[in-house]
Formats: sequence, structure tokens, C-alpha cells
Amino acid sequence: MLTRPITIAETQSFARAAARIWSEEELAALIDHLAHNPEDGDVIPGAGGVRKLRWGKAGVGKRGGARVIYFYYRQDCPLYLLLAYAKAQASDLSADEKKAVAGFAAIIKGAADT
Repeated sequence: MLTRPITIAETQSFARAAARIWSEEELAALIDHLAHNPEDGDVIPGAGGVRKLRWGKAGVGKRGGARVIYFYYRQDCPLYLLLAYAKAQASDLSADEKKAVAGFAAIIKGAADT
């Protein structure tokens, strides 16, 4: 757990999906959690360091709730919330989605390292 929370940035895709999945309070709890625990999610193999986190929603809990796809590179960079989806929608990212989020991660890493 970090002592100083990191900045969280949301993509439009994430924001649209999150508004359908969670209440404002649930989303605020997710953002607060990730701001203090950015490495909590599991790294997705073949996705350039992008992570997946299970996050519950009212009446469903973590296992049946939703998945959050995000990228965290390091403490001095924002954490990017990329995608969110209900477990019933999909269980894993497709190969094309993995390629897309890996490309995003590569751009962020390149910009941060210059």
C-alpha cells in the first residue's frame, strides 16, 4: 500500500462502462483503492503490463461483479483506467484487445522514459 495516493486517469471507454456498472459510491471506492494499491490487480499475460482487477458491485460481490482493466507503470505516472466490464459480458480480453492495451502501455512507457 502506498502512503501517498497516485493520480488516476480514466479513458472515455472506462467512464462510460463504469457509469453503467457501478454507483458513484462504488466507483469512488474503486478509485480510492487503486490510488493506494496500484499493483493490486493481476498482470495480464501478453498485454504489456496491463492489469485486471475484480471489483464487486452491489448484490453481486467480487467474483460475480465486474473486471477493471488498467495500466500502472510507476509511482511518478498516473494509473490509467482503460476498460471495465461485467463478468457476464466477458471473462478475458480478446487477442485484439490485448494488442490494443499493450500498445497503449508502450506509448505511456515511452513518454515516461523520455
